Amino acid sequence: MTLPQAVETPGRSPGGAAVIDKEVQRVRKPSPRYRVLLHNDPVNSMEYVVSTLRQVVPSLSEQDAIAVMLEAHNTGMGLVIVCDLEPAEFYSETLKGKGLSSTIEPEA
Repeated sequence: MTLPQAVETPGRSPGGAAVIDKEVQRVRKPSPRYRVLLHNDPVNSMEYVVSTLRQVVPSLSEQDAIAVMLEAHNTGMGLVIVCDLEPAEFYSETLKGKGLSSTIEPEA
């Protein structure tokens, strides 16, 4: 991350004294990121979970979706994606709407 820097431009005022104009450059902070989590699902089939993950999160490959499903199956929770808040809420709510258990949390 780059901090604001002052650019000094020496000049002369009408009285002959040196004047320094400072131009402040603004730095954008990255927006906070959120983790979309899939919780273990003892009800739906593994195939259904994988196909639903791929429908809801198009950027997931077949292998990624399988890895998320297996992580949730084996450990109780799988990381689906890390993204900005609005898409994270969308993904989580859409997964819930399709019968899967999902939550979001701030990325640590």
